[in-house]
Amino acid sequence: MSDDIRAGAEEARAAALVLAQSTEADRNGALEAIAAALEENAEEIFNANHLDLEAGNQLMAEGKLTEPLVHRLKLDAKKLPQEVVVGVRSVRDQEDPIGKTQMATELDEGLNLYRVSVPIGVIGVVFESRPDALVQIACLCLKSGNAVLLKGGSEALHSNRVLAQIMQNATRGLPGIPQGWMHLLEAREEVQAILDLHHLVDLLIPRGGNDLVQHIMNNTKIPVMGHADGICHVYVDAEADAHKARRICLDSKTQYPAVCNAAETILVHSELAEELLPDIVRDLVGVGVEVRGDEATQAYGGGRVKAASEADWATEYLDLIVSIKVVSGLEEAIDHINRFSSHHTDAIVTEDGGAAERFLRAVDSASALHNASTRFADGFRYGLGAELGISTNRLHSRGPVGLEGLVIYKYVLEGGGHIVGDYSGDNARTYSHRRLNSSWKRGR
Repeated sequence: MSDDIRAGAEEARAAALVLAQSTEADRNGALEAIAAALEENAEEIFNANHLDLEAGNQLMAEGKLTEPLVHRLKLDAKKLPQEVVVGVRSVRDQEDPIGKTQMATELDEGLNLYRVSVPIGVIGVVFESRPDALVQIACLCLKSGNAVLLKGGSEALHSNRVLAQIMQNATRGLPGIPQGWMHLLEAREEVQAILDLHHLVDLLIPRGGNDLVQHIMNNTKIPVMGHADGICHVYVDAEADAHKARRICLDSKTQYPAVCNAAETILVHSELAEELLPDIVRDLVGVGVEVRGDEATQAYGGGRVKAASEADWATEYLDLIVSIKVVSGLEEAIDHINRFSSHHTDAIVTEDGGAAERFLRAVDSASALHNASTRFADGFRYGLGAELGISTNRLHSRGPVGLEGLVIYKYVLEGGGHIVGDYSGDNARTYSHRRLNSSWKRGR
């Protein structure tokens, strides 16, 4: 392993200990400094991004990079101020996730126990294509008091390098913000090296394709949080409102097809197939979507539907392609989703409250939606602010991961000379275990 990589991880570990003790004002001040620096250095960012876009277009022409991935690379005069910089200040303005008292219990008179939120420590994030993701991830980690090791895709090398330099320079020497809170990794070999640093890195978050996620999960002892695929469904129930169903299916697939919460499969109840399927297919094909369907869908598709294979039900297209299947009812839809879904986001369209409740309870996904597009499964739209990614894990954090997913907790016990020996024997004291409404405050 390179000594530089280990040294960087060790510096991040030391930085994490300092950040955990920083004040909210320290971290908010650093985030405002980052926002201002991004505005001041916009031309440098655009020039670097132009180099990545040129290289990306060449790779696309050679068939080595897809159009959606190239599209994600773009960082222009509209996106930087209106999305990236606004996003930094949005994170700044969120409530401090550190130091919250989650539980308070009196064990005995003068012996009080508090469960308090604290940073996780050192977080490693591997992501692809989007250079704006580097800013978003780093700022979320900074706000939550975590040091971060970032590895972006090689296709965004120039943009990531410039953005990281600007952010590091902006925070250098600021109160409470240690050098080394953020490290950028550039070589693929560096990611492999990080996987062995389980004593220095506390959490890995991969944001990329299934192959990347599986490789990381299978080659490290470090806990991994994330999702491999975004195979999302919309089920149109027998009691669906036709207008709602058409709008939701179209939006779920086409509003932004290259993201993990875009629908890849639409399931339609057989009782509605003859009435509604031709319209759904016409809507999708009309905006350039390739529709693949089972025999029933092909029969109602008016010659617009290609035959779907078994593999289509388990495919994340990330493109203007959708598979459609006619199902006998709610239970078949639930069974299909729980078999083929990536447990990310799945929706039902229905006016039947009982069917909706059954679906929302039975579908085993991080987000289950009723009469709403799958595209709503997003940290910003959920009101969580910016997000680090979507987790399909069942431990610690699930669904869109915002600031609350980047903290864990510690127990703080405050006593007055209490010892355990006083709670045993003939004249033992007893525990009250009484819930308190008070909070523990740092530095009091």
